[in-house]
Amino acid sequence: MTPLLDVKNLSIGFGAEEPVVRDVSFQVMPGETLALVGESGSGKTITCRSVLRILPDTARISSGEITFSCKGSTRDLLKISERDMREIRGDQISMIFQEPMRSLSPLHRLGDQVSEVLRLHRDMGKGESKRTVLETFERVGFPDPERVWRSYPFEMSGGMRQRAMIAMAMVAKPELLIADEPTTALDVTTQAQVLGLIKDLQKDTGMAVILVTHDLGVVANMAETVVVMNKGRVMERGPAPVVLGAPAHGYTRKLFAAAPQIPEVAAPARAAPHDDVILDLRNVSKTYAMRAGGWSAPVRVTACHEVNLALQRGKTLAVVGESGSGKTTCARIALGAEVPDAGSEVIFRAGKGGEPLHVNAMSPEERVAFQRQAQMVFQDPYSSLSPRMRVQQALTEPMEIHSLGTRAERREKAAEMLRWVGLDPSMLARYPHAFSGGQRQRLSIARALTLEPELLVCDEPTSALDVSVQEQILTLLEDIRDGMGLSYLFISHDLAVVARIADEVAVMRQGVVVEQAPPDTLFYNPQHPYTKALIAAQPEPDVNRPIDLTLVSKGAGSSASWPDAFRFDGIDAPALRELEPGHKVRCHV
Repeated sequence: MTPLLDVKNLSIGFGAEEPVVRDVSFQVMPGETLALVGESGSGKTITCRSVLRILPDTARISSGEITFSCKGSTRDLLKISERDMREIRGDQISMIFQEPMRSLSPLHRLGDQVSEVLRLHRDMGKGESKRTVLETFERVGFPDPERVWRSYPFEMSGGMRQRAMIAMAMVAKPELLIADEPTTALDVTTQAQVLGLIKDLQKDTGMAVILVTHDLGVVANMAETVVVMNKGRVMERGPAPVVLGAPAHGYTRKLFAAAPQIPEVAAPARAAPHDDVILDLRNVSKTYAMRAGGWSAPVRVTACHEVNLALQRGKTLAVVGESGSGKTTCARIALGAEVPDAGSEVIFRAGKGGEPLHVNAMSPEERVAFQRQAQMVFQDPYSSLSPRMRVQQALTEPMEIHSLGTRAERREKAAEMLRWVGLDPSMLARYPHAFSGGQRQRLSIARALTLEPELLVCDEPTSALDVSVQEQILTLLEDIRDGMGLSYLFISHDLAVVARIADEVAVMRQGVVVEQAPPDTLFYNPQHPYTKALIAAQPEPDVNRPIDLTLVSKGAGSSASWPDAFRFDGIDAPALRELEPGHKVRCHV
């Protein structure tokens, strides 16, 4: 059988430097899924971008062929005209990009952006293209496709934007889909549904997929063939059962060792919580008024409803749930960045036995003091660091704002923080673009630590990182917590990460906490159907243990499909009841 895509001896470099991709070769057969696996900087993305000829201006392809065989013709994609290439892009070959906020236009509604593909390549009318797009929005997991059609990208969460990107790539049913970390920013239930969706489309259309990922669990569930890359070279290549079951190369074995997993056996019981609460959220609710379009009245959306969370000093409280469940809203309210609804209360205590500070009723002086004691590490290190500021400026700026130390002392503090996060002080003169994704996340952590806070809110700090870098960042966060006595409010959708770092876990669904317990209880005795779905959706790097999509769809679907004891409509939910000491579940008596 003729390969759909045949990449031979591809080498890519920048300027006069040595090639960053060297002699890469692989084939993709019609209907096949090939996984490109490796760490950040291994050359996976630039290899895929060369297929669509969307490389940076400074990149040069020094050797190689990329042959595409479709509809009876075979063409070298590196030699055809730009006009012919435009006919292929988005139609016969589509790409899902890793960073949806950079790939979507902030000036156009999502519906218009996705339907543009159909109008350009399928010559569809406005009505027909809208119907097709709404069907695709529903298939990628949007509960309200009409609202998404009218929305702009900045009105959606990161996971929702990624779903829109996936819909844009899939709507034309291409022959080849290049998926560059398509599920990295998604929660595990949505990830499982999207992976199932890609498989269904492959069955329906015969579409082939190149899956760029660092998640070996995703590879085990999706790929027939695996290509492992490191430093621009192919380290190992072969059928997925062989590569995953008995990796031959040391680098592949290293990736396996770094992959986080939920332990199969419960860990020893963790230290019992004490009564020193640093952060206390009481009956926290937040409602937004969303634009409805035209002359219609604004639509009221409840982001979170009567959330009660208590973070013990020196501990880690993890909040997990799918995109749009209200996790980040709770974190922003905890930091005073959002004003909660009336009746909500957020109390912070600086120092053991300190006076309670009501975060949503602070004076300007109290707010300045609070901002020194509570800092945030954001999900996207690209956006949280200014590209125009050198590392030294980025790290000393918080100290300048709070008038801490002399200029020399601030610089020395910045150097000390770099050492804390495993970077060299000589990097102070660099700009953020000179660092890898993992290094930028270390810089974000260093910036948050310069004020010596007591509370650190971590909003998906490892979700965009490959497994080996993720392992380093988690170890770093654990060392900093234990060394500095910090308390973490840890927002995540990755249960394997949570199982490792958390002392207590709260599971959120549609704005309410549905289950709460220590990880050793939650993961080995889950009671709520949504919690069970989250655990079932966690991909494992074993081809013999695929994701159970039936169990995922039951728990992650409509609450109307849940057993009677757990069923509720909207925010009209049953009370959170304590089934056993420390284990609370939202259920009817």
